[in-house]
Amino acid sequence: MFSKEEVMKWLKRGGLALGVTCLVFLVTHRVALAADPTGAGSTEQAANYIWILICAFLVMFMQAGFGMLEGGFCRAKNVTNLMTKNLMDFAIGSLAFFLVGYAIMMGGDWHGLWGTQGWFMLGDYYDVDKYLNMFWMLVFCATAATIVAGAVAERMKFKAYLVYSVVVSVIIFPIFGHWVWGGGWISQLPFGLGGLDFAGSGVVHAVGGFVGLAGAMVLGPRFGKYAKDGKPQAIPGHSIALATLGVFILWFGWFGFNPGSTCDPHHLRISVIAVNTNLAAAAAALAAMLVAKWKTKKWDTGMALNGAVAGLVAITCACAWVEGWAAIVIGLIAGPLMYAGVKFLESKGVDDPVGAVSVHGICGLWGLLSLGFFADGTYGNYSTEAPFVTGLFYGGGGGQLLAQFITAVVVFAWAFGIGYLMFKIMDKTFGIRVSPEEELQGLDIPEHGTPAYPDFLTTRR
Repeated sequence: MFSKEEVMKWLKRGGLALGVTCLVFLVTHRVALAADPTGAGSTEQAANYIWILICAFLVMFMQAGFGMLEGGFCRAKNVTNLMTKNLMDFAIGSLAFFLVGYAIMMGGDWHGLWGTQGWFMLGDYYDVDKYLNMFWMLVFCATAATIVAGAVAERMKFKAYLVYSVVVSVIIFPIFGHWVWGGGWISQLPFGLGGLDFAGSGVVHAVGGFVGLAGAMVLGPRFGKYAKDGKPQAIPGHSIALATLGVFILWFGWFGFNPGSTCDPHHLRISVIAVNTNLAAAAAALAAMLVAKWKTKKWDTGMALNGAVAGLVAITCACAWVEGWAAIVIGLIAGPLMYAGVKFLESKGVDDPVGAVSVHGICGLWGLLSLGFFADGTYGNYSTEAPFVTGLFYGGGGGQLLAQFITAVVVFAWAFGIGYLMFKIMDKTFGIRVSPEEELQGLDIPEHGTPAYPDFLTTRR
């Protein structure tokens, strides 16, 4: 990793920069207590607080689901590496988003582009409401970050991944999140009710999926993924059992992800949201398995598992605004779409070991678009009052669909474009791929010195 001299030099520079930054804040900002840092004036909001925090805890637990899914779909010799990436995504994301990311995402609005206040959560941001909202957005930020771990698995240097984790937490996720959720320009589009994304098909999943696509393209495929004639070859993961556990954890956690996005338990729409979330996942899992059976004559468990997650991703945008039958249709489309995406990217030389780009990127775009078709006009923009969100099939015209299409185009361009630039700069600067010897040995020992399964041989290529 880093030499001792590099570490000392960066620590000195970082310490000086942090000291200067803190001094500037202390001198130029009135670090006064917020209106309600103790919560004394918000006791009537206790139910909302409990609801949001419990749902946030469920979303945080999804980190374990991603870890199990990615670890199971990859080889045993890289499991420690994947677990550490998931851990660091949440650890680094927690710090970076608290200090900088939240201010950019939710700290007011500068010309519809980004926030400009709330740095370090000082002053008026030392407030129970602001802290609650910060924590809720943080767990979404960590989810977006950890999606990329699967797409770049088994060949990325760990130090490069740490840099990526900082960038996604302070720039890529917060800025696009501001455009949609922070009062930015996408939410103000003059079509329909502006670009909408109830719980993050685009803001969370498409962002993570297309940054992952950029990383996979810059890295190139793993050794052994393609034969000499260019034909893709399967590299089986080491544990379908672990991957299955991961999917069930994710499915469970999604009941915090989507219903929690009402941010109000008094919105009894949460029952509709929960049912829609479940239906889409079930339909997509079944559809993906049936397509795999049709194509390969096998009941492919891995495809069914990814299908369930694809359905969850797809319904996340529209979950509050559609009927149950529409949720099933969204899932029935998401499962085969995920399967087709995996096969298409594989045919184009993009090696995505866990299918993250198809599951989160492609199905995230479908989720954004589905709202423009299926929104039924019975629920507002996070509100039980009009104006209600109405899609094309319910007489709402094409305005909302156009807003959703623009949102889909922008999230792809932003996440892939900035992600590709970031990975290219790192690759030119210090290289982001491990050596061939380390890749063949597996990343657990060279990068971490700790095998995931020390009692078993894990050097299968």
